[in-house]
Formats: sequence, structure tokens, C-alpha cells
Amino acid sequence: MKASRFSFRVTIETENATGAVLAAYFQVREGKSARVREYAGGSVFADYDKQGRLIGIEMLGPCSPQVIDEIAQQERTKKFVRNNAPRDMLVTA
Repeated sequence: MKASRFSFRVTIETENATGAVLAAYFQVREGKSARVREYAGGSVFADYDKQGRLIGIEMLGPCSPQVIDEIAQQERTKKFVRNNAPRDMLVTA
């Protein structure tokens, strides 16, 4: 499967009783993850395909916008994540 085109999608997991956000996954393109890299002390993970292209970003806890900028090389990917991240997950220092 060729995974070069963008295919943006957001999945949010919440705690049933409170509605609190537990995790957010930002799919950037379709494809199979071949490598996972950890950021922000385990709060954020980035999935990459065999060619090293970003597949998606998983946020399990708060991180700074700079972490997203480090992961996302394409400007529209940065905007996609920044504009759709739950407020509690994307924080400034």
C-alpha cells in the first residue's frame, strides 16, 4: 500500500464516567507502522512507516506545542494537530 498522501483523522478516547480525555490519536496518512518513537517522557508517541514517513501521533498526556513541531515536519500536519488537540493535551510551559 502506498502511503504518501495525507489522510487526516482524529480519534479521541475518553473516560466514560467523567468525559476526561485519556488519549488522542492523529492519523496523518494511511499505512503500517514500522517504527515508534517516544517523546515528552512517554506522553507522546509517533508512528513511522518503513520509509520514515510520519503515520500518526498519539498523545497520552500533556505536551508542549514544540513537541508537535519536532515530530511534524509538514506545516499542515502541525496545524492539523494543533487545531484539533484537546486543550488539556497541548499546553504551554
